Amino acid sequence: MINVIYVLLFCGLVNNSASDSADPDVQNNKLSKQLPLDFSELFRNVTLESFGLSANPKDLECKQDLAALLRGLSFSQIWAQKMVDSWGSIPSGLLTGNTFDLGNFDECLSVNQKISSSQKISGKYCFLIANKLKIATCFPSSCTATQIDPIVQHLAKKISNVFSSSISMKISEESCQTSESPPWDTLTIVTIAILSVMAALVTLFTFYDYFLCRDQNRMPALVKAFSARANSRSLFRIVPSKSNPNVIDCLHGIRCMSLIWVIYCHELIFFLNSPSLNSNEMFSWAITPFASFVLHGYFSVDSFFVLGGMLVCMVALRSMEKSGGKLNPLLMYLHRIIRILPVVVIAILVYMTMMTVISSGPMLKSGYHGKKYCEKGWFWTLLFVQNYAVLNVCLDHTWYLAVDMQLYILSPILLIALYKWDKKAASGIAVLVVLLSGCLFATQMVNQYSLLIQNGAEDDGVPNKKLYLATHTHAAPWLIGFLFGYFLHLNRGKKFQLSWLVVWTGWILSLAMLFTSIFALYPPLSILKESLYYTLTRIGWPLAICWIIFACMQGYGSLANSFLSTPLWQPLSRLSYSVYIWHMFVQEINMRSVRTNTYFSNYSVMERFWFDFGFTLLMSYLLYLIIEAPLCGFENVLRPRKNPPAIDQPKLIHEQKDVRISSETDCTETETNP
Repeated sequence: MINVIYVLLFCGLVNNSASDSADPDVQNNKLSKQLPLDFSELFRNVTLESFGLSANPKDLECKQDLAALLRGLSFSQIWAQKMVDSWGSIPSGLLTGNTFDLGNFDECLSVNQKISSSQKISGKYCFLIANKLKIATCFPSSCTATQIDPIVQHLAKKISNVFSSSISMKISEESCQTSESPPWDTLTIVTIAILSVMAALVTLFTFYDYFLCRDQNRMPALVKAFSARANSRSLFRIVPSKSNPNVIDCLHGIRCMSLIWVIYCHELIFFLNSPSLNSNEMFSWAITPFASFVLHGYFSVDSFFVLGGMLVCMVALRSMEKSGGKLNPLLMYLHRIIRILPVVVIAILVYMTMMTVISSGPMLKSGYHGKKYCEKGWFWTLLFVQNYAVLNVCLDHTWYLAVDMQLYILSPILLIALYKWDKKAASGIAVLVVLLSGCLFATQMVNQYSLLIQNGAEDDGVPNKKLYLATHTHAAPWLIGFLFGYFLHLNRGKKFQLSWLVVWTGWILSLAMLFTSIFALYPPLSILKESLYYTLTRIGWPLAICWIIFACMQGYGSLANSFLSTPLWQPLSRLSYSVYIWHMFVQEINMRSVRTNTYFSNYSVMERFWFDFGFTLLMSYLLYLIIEAPLCGFENVLRPRKNPPAIDQPKLIHEQKDVRISSETDCTETETNP
């Protein structure tokens, strides 16, 4: 996930803009809030000769269109007035961090006026950059930013003392947009073709299932793999709790709650990067207790690592026990890659190409913010080494897949050691947890890395890479979950009789570790205390999650178990991988296509979150039906029945499944991803 630590980094940027807006020039009204980008009056009082345009063909076309615009304004023609009316102005609230005026994007692009048989004028929306301010402008589409810049400078001088000589002002060509959509490139066409073919196949097999398959139990495997009806039935089926003694029902709730937490953290970060009326209020918000849930949202990821390590260990050891200690690592890796990689490939294509196809907006011209990183390093993501190979990951949130895959690749070594040497190997893994924690502490202390980064210009993202994206920093939670899975394997079917004192002590300690992990950095601490905090919480949080799972399994969960084990979590739990992959696509589109400035508050963020979450569920469901479920089912068609099944984490948590690996994989079963 995007490092939530960068919330404070963004605060630093906002602070700079705040100090800029508070300089003497602003206080002396040299940047008057009354900057009237009412160019209607200004255009009436200037001549084209004063703009300095040359006589070359490109300048001539721009000059002719500007002359037509002047005439249109002189005669109060609606199309010309719209072009000027869509401009922004110096925004109110500079001292509260409001640095955007988006004008009226759609009004500008709606201008499409035929002047003569050989002349047609359409609107071109661009940002006027004045230091850190971004103000909407609208000019004829025949004019480039280079041609418009002298005009802007000339017109600005007409307004007395608006701009000082220290303020740079230019039109950003990169931000310019017109109503004419650029032609699709090859990659976009390929993406649309893949999605269309898959959707057509799903539709075809769904009709076959609905009209021709009378007996659902005898449905051909290929039809079952592609049928939206069959996959939807599997996705939304509800199985009563405790229907299978080998199923840990509370994992559904833990997975879904952690997923929602991750998505909310990303929602807030996107919200903070959208045009806001009061960005500077981030400072007062960042020191509130509620902000700790976002600033320390990485604990939600640690919960997934605990589940991942636990399920790998339990499922694999049960399988090894039944097969006499045999383990096929290559088959494990192959199954994991088939289950994860195709969806990631489609995600890279969709993120890179489809944002500007399905939506538009003042800040959506370039589409996905990481497009250039994908163009340069997409293959690192497909190799699952992007967290080490590059500083800027192609799809930000796929760093988790890399860490999880790397730990999964190492898991056969640990599994074989546990099977052969039993508790001695478990002790060695516990020592490894301690050593990794010491390494994390030393890294932070020696380099003086802080979680609450205040200056993004100096660190260049290195602390984020070494403290957050590195696999060894998340190995401790995964290994703790792995050891807990070993404990559950040894004591499967056993009922622990615990006294009320032990139960209450366990719950008090676990809740204390959870809340201490979230709130211990409120207020900020010294680098020594912060290093101790970051290291110890990497152990305390996983232990607390393990206790919650253990208590719920043993019947000591009470209200917590009732909440986490409710069957209503099951559909979202099965859809969690798709939701995780696609949620940032929806969030970025909605953030970059806004037409007006937002207002930052906890309520506003929550309102936007539920809006985006709803669309994310819809998009995830549709792409699940046409991408994830068919590929999963198609793998089952190709897999020989006689071969031993591959190891996959989530088998344990799905209804009516034994801890062992089934001979047929349910397409609703996904990896344990945040």
